[in-house]
Amino acid sequence: MRPRYGWIALSCAAILSFAACAKQATEGESTTTSKPTLSGTIRVDGSSTVLPISEAIAEDFQKQNPQVQVTVGKSGTGGGFKKFANGEIDITGASRPIREEEDALCKKNGVEYIEIPIAYDAMAVVVNPQNTWCDSLTVAELKKIWEPAAQGKIKNWSQVRSGFPNEPLTLFGAGTDSGTFDYFTAAIVGEEKASRGDYTASEDDDILVQGVSRTKGALGYFGLAYYENNQDKLKLVAIDNGSGPVKPSRETVLDGTYQPLARPLFLYVNVKALDRPEVTEFIKFALANAGKLSDEVGYIGLPEQVYELVSHRVEKRIKGSAFGAHGSQVGVKLEDLYKIEEASEKGAQ
Repeated sequence: MRPRYGWIALSCAAILSFAACAKQATEGESTTTSKPTLSGTIRVDGSSTVLPISEAIAEDFQKQNPQVQVTVGKSGTGGGFKKFANGEIDITGASRPIREEEDALCKKNGVEYIEIPIAYDAMAVVVNPQNTWCDSLTVAELKKIWEPAAQGKIKNWSQVRSGFPNEPLTLFGAGTDSGTFDYFTAAIVGEEKASRGDYTASEDDDILVQGVSRTKGALGYFGLAYYENNQDKLKLVAIDNGSGPVKPSRETVLDGTYQPLARPLFLYVNVKALDRPEVTEFIKFALANAGKLSDEVGYIGLPEQVYELVSHRVEKRIKGSAFGAHGSQVGVKLEDLYKIEEASEKGAQ
């Protein structure tokens, strides 16, 4: 992933330059007007999967607006929605759509929101580089490993597929407060949160990377960007959904062949926070630059048409979720979803 600290020096230089120019303007009694300077604090939290994108957007936005402070946390998708619904933050990142109970908490607390898809992610299934036997897994084999009935029973690679060695199977996966956990269980097991519990769980993907990289018989899952940033420590597993093994990539996500583990990522913004110019400009900046920045940090930018449709949502203050606040939904095309929403809005006018 790209370094995220070079902007500090640039920001300092920009502040010094601004101060010098202001002094000259005062001394020369200049009457030149300038664009109002944005200032304030924007609070962002949520998904650890969305974190690299949020950080990249915040970094570049602050380069252009050095008097705005953007704080970015990673409480997980579920933890982020809790803070968001309680009004503790302005924006939350999510690796799945908002769920009914989260939407209800927002309504209870008077928090209105706009849903903003920001990128596509491919969920990576990985093993340790010393694993010479597993190059691909079927969706059925993944279900056999991760379903609740596997707890305490499927503990060896030889139980996964005939021909796999007698090697202990050590699992690493997303914590239960993570949107990645919700989506993976929905896509693989068939129900959100349906999973065995005897595995190392964390909302911090870096911890999962470390665990898989240090354990010969390990298997884990997390966002593709974390694999791409640690390729020397991990081995990527192709997934076979019935049409042959496919590895995650920009091409296989956009052409729909990497299913069921391709998904959209989101930002949710508090409508009231958009009354503050720094938040409005941050969201505009995010939508204008999300495609490029997502590619830079290892994710997949959305088709330009989707960013245009979502910009329309923000401009018109279209509130709520296009997913109906039903949480993870596998195989949905954003282009179709937001076109339907736009058509419905026009029909209601």
